[in-house]
Order: sequence, then structure tokens, then C-alpha cells
Amino acid sequence: MLPTQTPVLIVGGGVTGLSAALFLAQQGLAPLLVERHPDLLIHPRARGFTPRTVELYRQVGLEAAIRAHSYARGDGFHWVAVRAETVAGDWVRVEEPPEDHGAADASPSGFAQIDQDKLEVLVRARAQELGADIRFSTELTSFEQDDSGVTAHLTHRSSGASSRVKAQYLVAADGYASPIRQRLGVGTDGPGPFFHTLTAMIDADLRPALRGRRLSIAYLQQPRPGTILMAHDEEGRHWVFGTGYAPERGESTDDYPDERIIEMTRAAVGLADVVVTLRPQITGTDLKVLGFPIGAQVARQYRVGRVFFAGDAAHIVPPTGGLGANTGIQDAHNLAWKLAAVLRGQAGPGLLDTYQAERYPIGLLTMGQALARWQARIGAGSGSATEPLLDYGSLTFGYRYRSSAVLGAPDNGDPTLPPRELAGQPGTRAPHLPVTLEGQHRSTLDLYGERWILLAGEGEGGAAWVGAAESVARRLDVPLHAHRFGVDLDGSEGAAAHGIGADGALLVRPDGFVAWRAAGADAEPAVTLEAALRAVLNR
Repeated sequence: MLPTQTPVLIVGGGVTGLSAALFLAQQGLAPLLVERHPDLLIHPRARGFTPRTVELYRQVGLEAAIRAHSYARGDGFHWVAVRAETVAGDWVRVEEPPEDHGAADASPSGFAQIDQDKLEVLVRARAQELGADIRFSTELTSFEQDDSGVTAHLTHRSSGASSRVKAQYLVAADGYASPIRQRLGVGTDGPGPFFHTLTAMIDADLRPALRGRRLSIAYLQQPRPGTILMAHDEEGRHWVFGTGYAPERGESTDDYPDERIIEMTRAAVGLADVVVTLRPQITGTDLKVLGFPIGAQVARQYRVGRVFFAGDAAHIVPPTGGLGANTGIQDAHNLAWKLAAVLRGQAGPGLLDTYQAERYPIGLLTMGQALARWQARIGAGSGSATEPLLDYGSLTFGYRYRSSAVLGAPDNGDPTLPPRELAGQPGTRAPHLPVTLEGQHRSTLDLYGERWILLAGEGEGGAAWVGAAESVARRLDVPLHAHRFGVDLDGSEGAAAHGIGADGALLVRPDGFVAWRAAGADAEPAVTLEAALRAVLNR
């Protein structure tokens, strides 16, 4: 039986929806997630996740599991992308420019080489462990919202049983076509889908075509330009086949039965007699061929009343650079702590407006950067002018928020900062610094996730800020913990790295972004800190 009430209803069981359930459960809520398919998709889709995304999963205890399920063990793995007529033919290596720019030292977490399908299994299990209610084969058929919440009508796709659930808020993570977004009349900006690809999970021994060469992904001309073969293991036996098709001309995935996919795979490989078999892409179904759009668009609104859009429902971007899934996960992380704060009465409802203010510009930035990378890699795209490429470290770590949940952020300036320049500026992700806390070697980033954190210097002014934090936390009933560099956090250099000096303080939100900063001591620290916290929480 489905519950009749839930604080947050999440529609969509992909990586964004599952992450929203996980991050809400981390905050102590028990969301309900519904997904119309009977199980998770086996297709890998995204094949890697940025260090910033891994930081978020580190907060909920998943980093070790992600490393254990990586497809790249050890230090000898290198992503190999090539262009070729067929796999068996000659290859032209697709070289990526080095894009570190200080990123290696910016985080305690590294890039996660894990397929999205493997990650979703881990995220689902952890979300359920923390109290999320996740239901598959359950479809949202209609909904209404008013000032008191969202009334959702759900149907179980196997039994046909219907249920009515009242939620205070709804998170739409229901894909690029987002029936919820369309129902609410929210348009999109950008070129939209400019290419449609169908994919199949295939088993085939391609070692005779590889001839000892390693391959992660091949961009092929056969059987038609735009075809890809992507490795799904390191032994050259499991692959993802993808090629373009034309739904705008009436084509559907039904026009591609197993036999046709097998022949197209053989043409892509360049071996007429290779044995190819197809696997279902969703457990419990016979769906072997699925269609996906490739394109670029951003929803004009990320919120309508009590409904919020996240992931592909809010934005789609080309796959080069692996930016889409990471951006969706970070949408969920940004929204979860805000919903929790409002639902607990710790914040005013205006805090939820900052989701649009903060994430919409990131959606536009990511779309432009993904388009530029797509055009550079494939030589195709929307036909629009290519934006200058930002280095990957700045795009991963250095994006900045400007909203009422940040005090003191500049109104203009660069949209990102290089990782080496992150030094506690309001609106930026707080810097990583190795510290020792209670005898354990940790990162300052490990302090964030579930509560507000005040960081202060080791001087008398810093001590006053810590005392103020304790009294403000009690008065406002907000989870706010304080730490002093050089006292309970080893090393006075931490204060300088966060731009506060011995007598200053820095207020960090649960998502690890700097909300406010005081460079030095204050005559009335409790009054000043309370005013800042009330402002960012819309109290």
C-alpha cells in the first residue's frame, strides 16, 4: 500500500530522482519516489562523475562503494576515444586537452569512473536505508496543487490499482519530455533535441576487430555517420551500440528489431560474421532497444508553485564532458536541504525561490559548455556559435551562486572561478582543506551536508563568533555547529585559506556553499550572525 501523505513526492527513478530521495532522506525526511518502469535501467548512460558529485555522495557514506564498483581499477586506466570508419579499421585518436588547472588539489574526492546504472543501484539502496520510500511500476497519472500542497493520483501499472497521495511538495525528475513540465506549461530555451539516438546493449566478442587495441568509445561512420560503440566492460565482450534514427520522420524503435540491430552492429564493427546478441535494458521487460534525444535545452522556470524541476526535466545537454547527470545530481542536492529547512519550519518559504535563482544560471552555463564540447568532439550540433571553453576544473568546482541565500556575492563578474582561487568567497563552494578533527584526518568538506557550519579563526574574535553561533542556534532552532581553526581544527592556516583571519568567521550552508563571511571581529557577533542567518533563511 502506498502512503496517503508524504512531505515530498518525487516522480522519476533515474539518477536525479534517486539522488533527490537520498539527499532528502539524509536530511531526516521520508520522501516517496515513484517510477513507472518496473526496475532501474541497465544502460550505462553517464560513464563517469565529477569530483564535486562524488563529494556529495561522500557526505552520505557512498564514496567507498562507488570506488569499489568502478570499471577502472588502479592507476593505469585511460579513457580511449577514437574516430573510425569501423572498429576493425584504422583509428584516429580523439585527444582531450589537459584540463586540471589546480583541480587535483581542490577536493578529497577524485573522478568516479562508474557507470550510471551501477551508481543508481548504490544510490537506491542507500536512500532506502535512510528511510526513502521507492516504488517502481507506479505512474503519476494526474495531479493538482493548491496553497496546502500537491494532490497526486498514482496508478500501479501491473495491477491497475489507483492511489491518492497528498504531498507538500513535488519534485519532477521525469525526463527531458517531462509530462509534468508540459502540464504546467513551462517552455524551454535552447535548440532542443537536434539528434535522436537509439541504443542497444549487446554481447559480442570484438577482440578480432580490436587487434589488441584498447577502446572506451568509438565514433563510427558505419553503418551511418553518428554511430557509436562504447565498451561496457574491460574485456571487449559487452558493448553499447548507438546510432541515429528519425522519429520526426515517423521512425520508432519498433522499426529496429533484433535482426536489424545485429546487422548494423556487424557493419559498425567491420566483421560480417561476428556473433551478436541483445540484452533487455530493464530487468523484468523485453525492452532491448531504447531511444534517447541528444540536444540542449533549459526550462524557463525551475519552479511552479509547489512543483520543482530537476535533472533532464530542467535541462538536457549533449553527452560530451559528462555534464548532464552531474548537473542533475547537484540540482537535487541544492533543493533537498532547502525543502527540509522549510518543512521543519527553520526557514521561510522564500528560501525555495533560491532554487531557481541558483540553479537556472548553472543550467544555462552547462548547456553552453556542453554544446561547445559536443561541437569540438563530433563536429555537429545546433548550428549556433560555439562558446569559449571553460577549463573543466572551473566548471566542476568554481560555479557561483547569487541569490537571497547568499550575502555579499558580487552582482557581476565571472560565472566561475578556477579551483585554486576558491577561498571562501560568498556564493562559492567552500574550499577543501585537510584537517584533523577529534583525532581523525578529514577534509573541511566532511563537515557539511546535514547542518549549517560556522568556521572561525583562533583569535579572541573567532572565539566570540563561536559563542555567538551557539546562542543563535538555540534561539532560531537551526542546526548550526561551530569550529575554530587552530583550536578544534588543526592549523591556523585554515582561517587564511577561507578569507577570515584570526578573528573572522564564515557561515557555510548544508550544501557546502558559503552563505556569508565576516573578515574580522564584531562588536555584537550574536546580533550580526543572527541577522545574517535570518536573511539567508528568509526568516
